[in-house]
Amino acid sequence: MGVVFVLAGCSAGQEKASSTADSAGSGPVPAAPQQGSGKTGPEKVTPPQPGATERKLSRSARLELTATKVLDVVAQARGVALGAGGYTGQESTGEELATLSLAVPADKLDGVLDQLSHLGSGMVKRELNTQDVTEQVVDVEARLATQRASVERIRALLAKAASVSEIASVESELTSREATLESLEQQRNSLAGSVAMATVAMTIRSVAAPPPPSEDRSGFLAGLAGGWEAFLVFGGGLLTVLGAVAPFLLFLVPLGWLGRWLYRRRRPPVAAAEPGEG
Repeated sequence: MGVVFVLAGCSAGQEKASSTADSAGSGPVPAAPQQGSGKTGPEKVTPPQPGATERKLSRSARLELTATKVLDVVAQARGVALGAGGYTGQESTGEELATLSLAVPADKLDGVLDQLSHLGSGMVKRELNTQDVTEQVVDVEARLATQRASVERIRALLAKAASVSEIASVESELTSREATLESLEQQRNSLAGSVAMATVAMTIRSVAAPPPPSEDRSGFLAGLAGGWEAFLVFGGGLLTVLGAVAPFLLFLVPLGWLGRWLYRRRRPPVAAAEPGEG
């Protein structure tokens, strides 16, 4: 039973330590007194220097582009990410629309964004987000140190447990605290990953290719070219009309010739003038 009481005391002590750590973290930290100074009274406290604690920043970006060939731009974006030491995450690609997520080293994010912005036919939107996660990192590291010490204490108690009930009770508590320790380690790894690698969410939409530039239509050569085009248009129209009338001519011409022949046969002959008359 002694191990069970010690276990309960450890549990209460851990909660008290966590509460004390949280209170200390939220308020100012008193300065430690200098040893061997030989002086009494309040000591001068040196304020912390700006930037003494390295800031932990989590960076992300969103980019929307247009392109005449979406698949080509997707391939180029993959190449930019790989060239910077990153990789491609989730991706959905089609001929009209593509969305993909790129992960690149945080210190290379600005250069990668500049390269990606020049892909395709135009940039529609560019967003950059930066989140300071320094306090979260410090908090998780402190809780990890406390939880590791707690787990070691429970393991020491497990080695001293004598009865089956004591062993079962200590093992149950050890399992719970190890699960909490693993959860804190996952949080620490997730924060470290978000600080080390930045994410870029890209959207690429398809647009029609721009029309070719119009040619200069001034000058003699331009007028000659315009006249030739007009002649071709007129000739094409004339040939179209002839083509439409040709089937009718196949019937009308023979009928006209036959009517003229019948008319000439039925016409009475003209009497020849007698000599001496007139």
